[in-house]
Amino acid sequence: MVVVNPSEFRSARQNYFDLFGIPKQFKVDLPALEKAYLLIQQEVHPDRHATSGDAQKRVALQMATLVNTAYQTLRHPLKRGFYLCELEGLDPKLETNTSMPTDFLMQQMAWRESMEDAQSDLNALEILMKAVQALKKDYLNSLEALFDESENLPAALEKLRAALFIDRFADELDDKIADLAS
Repeated sequence: MVVVNPSEFRSARQNYFDLFGIPKQFKVDLPALEKAYLLIQQEVHPDRHATSGDAQKRVALQMATLVNTAYQTLRHPLKRGFYLCELEGLDPKLETNTSMPTDFLMQQMAWRESMEDAQSDLNALEILMKAVQALKKDYLNSLEALFDESENLPAALEKLRAALFIDRFADELDDKIADLAS
């Protein structure tokens, strides 16, 4: 049984990877992450502390919230990448820095036109989704190399920002496909 105390969580707030006992890198062993999450969650879940005093209940709730936030961050590749950058003091400036390479923007425009042209053609939208998912996979592979192999965080951050655009477009496309399929 994992025993977690509040002092361990204070240091874990600085590094989610340490909280779960996994290496600080982009490529994460998801089954190991989930196993660690479940073990810790068993210890800190507020229901387990239902008969404790108010202060202990608050601490348990804070710990459970932190564990959930850490798990959700490390489980999602783009959130994990931004978190790695944050740990190294790199600000993605997502709100203010929207510049992208011209070829990337042209591709985004072409995808949007394709999506618009095929808005009632489920087959065409699914073909577009395959192309988007393939590019997203390529970006994730590139991110793994930039973070874990070359440790080129500035380049990784730029690739992350672009991958975020791709991810958002994929979500939008997925919604259109779901609407047509229903």
